[in-house]
Amino acid sequence: MGSRRTAVLILLGVLILATGAWLAGRPMGGRLSRTLVVYCAHDAEYSEPLLKEFERRTGISVLIRFDTEATKTLGLVNLLLREKSQPRCDVFWNNELLSTLSLKEQGVLQPYRGLGFARIPDSYKDPEGYWTGFAARLRVHIVNNDKLPHATAQDVEELWQAENLNQLAIAKPLYGTTLVHYSVLAEVWGLERLQAWHRVTRKRGLQEVNGNSTVKNLVAQGACQAGLTDTDDYFVARDSGLPVSMFPVKIDDRTICIPNCVALIAESRHPNEAQQLIDFLLSEETELKLAQSTARQVPLGPVDVNQLSPEVRELAEWAKTGYDLRGLGPEREACLHWLSSEYLGQ
Repeated sequence: MGSRRTAVLILLGVLILATGAWLAGRPMGGRLSRTLVVYCAHDAEYSEPLLKEFERRTGISVLIRFDTEATKTLGLVNLLLREKSQPRCDVFWNNELLSTLSLKEQGVLQPYRGLGFARIPDSYKDPEGYWTGFAARLRVHIVNNDKLPHATAQDVEELWQAENLNQLAIAKPLYGTTLVHYSVLAEVWGLERLQAWHRVTRKRGLQEVNGNSTVKNLVAQGACQAGLTDTDDYFVARDSGLPVSMFPVKIDDRTICIPNCVALIAESRHPNEAQQLIDFLLSEETELKLAQSTARQVPLGPVDVNQLSPEVRELAEWAKTGYDLRGLGPEREACLHWLSSEYLGQ
C-alpha cells in the first residue's frame, strides 16, 4: 500500500513538473519550444500576414497578442510591465515609439543589434539596440473636400484659430499617436502652454473621439470639416472613394513621423528565434511590403525606390523633416500623468 502511494506521488510530481515545463515553453528533455510570443500593437490587417510569412519560412510558430482599438498600445505596455518579473512575451512590435522608451527605462527590454538594426538610420533607433524603428506613418490634417473645397495647408491651420471648433475632430490624447503628438507639443511649447491650449480648444467645442479611425470617419462622412489623424487612416478613406485630402502636421516646420518599432524582451525564453524575427521585420522586404500595403507606410532604411508608389515617395519627402522623437520620454510621462487625471481621474 505504501509503495503504491509512493508511486502515485512520484507520478503526480512528474506530471506537475511536465506541466510547468510546458507552460514555460520548455518541453521535457530540455529542448526549447520554437514558439515565439509576440505582443503586437500594429493593426492585424498589416502585421499578421508578415508574421505568418515569417512562420512559414522558418518553421517557428508565432503566437500573437494584439492590442485593442480602445487602449491603443497602452494596454500591451502595461501588460509587459506587469509581467516584467516573469515575462511571457518574446518580441514587442509597437506601432509608435514613445511607450517603448518607457519600457527601456523600466528594464523590460534587452538590446539586440543585428542585420536589420544596421540598415536603419540612427535617428530611428536606440544606439544601444534596445529598440529599432521601421515603416513609419505621419500625423496629418484630414480635410473633407466637399466642406472645404480648394483648401490649402494654411487654410487648415487657420481653422484651429476659430472661435467655434465643433467642425474639427481629434482622438483623445491619452493613447497612441495623439499622445505622441501632444508630447512633441509639450517639448516645443512647454507643458503649461499645452495644457492651456487643451482646455481652451475643448471649451470651444473641439470634437474628442476614441481613436484616429473615428476622426477619419467623421471627416470623410462630412460630420466635421477637418481633423487630426495618421496617414494610414487617411488612405482608408481615400481608397474608399470618399472626398478627402491631407496636409502634413508641422510644428516648427517639422513633421511628426512616427515609426513602428520592434524590441526584444528581457529574459526572453526564445532569444535566437526572437532575433530572427526582429531581423525579418527590419528587412528591406518587410519595409517594402508595408509601403506597398494600403497603409502606405514609409520605409526608413534603404529600399529600391522604383518599388515605391508616388504617394509613398511624397510621404518619404515629408518624413525627411521629421521631429526627433528619441528624447521625448520625459514629455510623454508628464503628458500621460496629466491626461490620466484629466480623463481617468487617476
